[in-house]
Amino acid sequence: MKTIAFLYNVRHQYPDPKDYRDQLQGDFDDPITIKWQIKHLRNLGFKIFPIEVDEKAYLKLYRLKSKIDLVFNIAEGLHGNDRELQIPAMLEMLKIPYTGSSPLTHAFSLNKAKAKEIFIANGIPTPLFQVFESEKDSLDKVLKFPLIVKPVAEGSSMGITNKSVVYNEVSLKKQVKKIISIFNEPAIVEPFLDGREFSVSMLGNPPEILPIIESNHKILPKKYQSIDSLEVKWYFEDNHLDYLICPAKIDKNLYRKIKKICFKIWKALGVLDWCRIDIRCDKKDRPYVLEINSPAGIVPPEASMSSYFPLAGRVAGIKYEELLLRIIKIAAKRYGIKI
Repeated sequence: MKTIAFLYNVRHQYPDPKDYRDQLQGDFDDPITIKWQIKHLRNLGFKIFPIEVDEKAYLKLYRLKSKIDLVFNIAEGLHGNDRELQIPAMLEMLKIPYTGSSPLTHAFSLNKAKAKEIFIANGIPTPLFQVFESEKDSLDKVLKFPLIVKPVAEGSSMGITNKSVVYNEVSLKKQVKKIISIFNEPAIVEPFLDGREFSVSMLGNPPEILPIIESNHKILPKKYQSIDSLEVKWYFEDNHLDYLICPAKIDKNLYRKIKKICFKIWKALGVLDWCRIDIRCDKKDRPYVLEINSPAGIVPPEASMSSYFPLAGRVAGIKYEELLLRIIKIAAKRYGIKI
């Protein structure tokens, strides 16, 4: 029996769109999610060492390293703007095989600005952007309202609410100040694209593209901006399963463009095993990459039916446990481990 160490972060505080301070654990997973993930991994016949990624995680890994065949890593890290690289770096140091990309890829994936610099250098279309270190920074003249303001290094729509789309200098400065003060990191500002929005899950080495998901902004209540905001992701999606259209209805031309973008990102960032890429179009249906999620969220259906990566898997005919097993086998193959 192979032994899998399952690494995760537990959310102890539920995100509140009205209070950004409550969003600091938004990238983590609820206890019920972790419980079901461990159950599914055990159902696959593995011996599982569950390890919460706290400040003692390295010590636990050090003590158990001789017993661990592979780590299944969904941890977001604990502190700092480069936190997603922490666990992969520890595992590299300890020579423990693990699922997912390298520390460097994780670092660039979390930092939207650095990722976009790589996209631009590789001819990958992404919206123009500016990083604000302070609300007193002057707006670049090439950026025109409406704009969207985000934390530079957060996931799960943390810091992205109805107020994130701004239409003038006053609201821009107010939102930038809020992001910087609460998240203790710069804000990234880019043009607000109001075209179609897609989520693309990729799996394998080389990767295949799972059925693409489209966010159905047309059914959002008027009180919501047409973005995948915190309000939408946490309070609308699970109660309106028609919000996520999978497979998305995309013509061959647009599909080819999206596929080309995603494969270029995979190569440029050196992604391994699995990821999810968010793409948004302008009014002329021209696709632009917003960000890459590595690791992607992989919430089991018992906890949520709207987790994007498992949803794409289900539409492809891959049940949740099979999806976990595929990720494990894909990673194990890289290390020459027989599962």
